[in-house]
Amino acid sequence: MQSFVIPKRFETIVFAFFMSLLMSCLMSAVITYINLGLVDNFLTLWLRAFIKAFAVAFPSVLMVIPLVRKIVSKIVAPQ
Repeated sequence: MQSFVIPKRFETIVFAFFMSLLMSCLMSAVITYINLGLVDNFLTLWLRAFIKAFAVAFPSVLMVIPLVRKIVSKIVAPQ
């Protein structure tokens, strides 16, 4: 069985995809719960919020990654 491997040149995009996917999933669930509690249609409301959050999060992460790398490189000592 052959594994699926994405070429290294796509690392930033793959990182941004999974980071934004997981963070928007978690944060939309938490914020939906804080605002509404565990209502009957929580899953539907959360899923709608998640889709909207991910649509904003993915391009945002792609734009922010270079800035974050610069900040981190200035405050973390080289090895």
